[in-house]
Amino acid sequence: MKNIFIILSILLSFNSIAKMERLKEIATVKGVRDNPIVGYGLVIGLNGTGDGGGEITNTSLKRMFQKLGLNPKSEISSKNVAAVIVTAKLPPFSRQGQKIDVTISSIGDASSLAGGTLLVTPLKGGDGNVYAIANGSISIGGLKQGAKFATTGLIPQGATIEREITVNFDKKKSLRLSLKNPDFTTAARVERTINQELGGRYAAAKDATTVDLIIPVQYQRKVVQLMAIVENFKVFTDRSAKIVINERTGTIVAGGDFTLKPVAISHGDLTIEIKGEDEDGGKKASLHYLDKKTTLNDLVNSLNALGATPEDLISIFQALKRNGALIGEIELI
Repeated sequence: MKNIFIILSILLSFNSIAKMERLKEIATVKGVRDNPIVGYGLVIGLNGTGDGGGEITNTSLKRMFQKLGLNPKSEISSKNVAAVIVTAKLPPFSRQGQKIDVTISSIGDASSLAGGTLLVTPLKGGDGNVYAIANGSISIGGLKQGAKFATTGLIPQGATIEREITVNFDKKKSLRLSLKNPDFTTAARVERTINQELGGRYAAAKDATTVDLIIPVQYQRKVVQLMAIVENFKVFTDRSAKIVINERTGTIVAGGDFTLKPVAISHGDLTIEIKGEDEDGGKKASLHYLDKKTTLNDLVNSLNALGATPEDLISIFQALKRNGALIGEIELI
């Protein structure tokens, strides 16, 4: 149990130190993102683990046979076929002929998709257009140990891109950068760093998330070269102090620069007092004193030494926040 606290202490000590990060790691460019695509298909070749009929599966089988020139008169019911939803992500700047991974998920009462083959399935975007075609043999991991989710599988490189999304990135006159973790301080630093490095007033922070960048004249029609330079600029990132607590699992994750005001803590057999500079420094046998500049890291180290449990730590953090002694945010999940 103490090892948990020791690891947490180490994490807190590192998180409290500001560090420089490349712009490509803290921000994204508007329009440069994945796009979800989805389709409905059939998996065949199952060893009696399919749907075994049903209106959706039967109708789909009839339509498939009709496209192949057959016209079945009676109901088609087979435990070797399963109706599935196929999902994938269309990468930014994807081109015709590129291959992408697809995920296959059963929507009927099939017990397993192991050993199945996905029939040709068109994948559509939110605009209704077909952007890729998927098919192939399904891979389900963990079969030797008994797959826990045998109704979901993967086809690596299982779809071929058929339609491209036009971006014309190299013709852009301006770009919009979005911080992954919104923060006014970091946005202002990004603006200042870009302007200093490029030698002009090209970047402007619009809010805690958005930094607009005007393409310098010398980089027009050379936007890729500009971004290759800009994305490697290093910026000191900032973030608000925050503790995330999962009481169900006893997990505690903390980050940011926490400080504690003078306060006395008593929890079960544990008693700690965090003293101010002008307070009496005499120690009592039942109290453990920390100075006024105590950080969360110091508190955790002290609780480690006193043998506190995860439940103790969670309760103490919540009480400190409610008391106003803990300067930072607590989120329960």
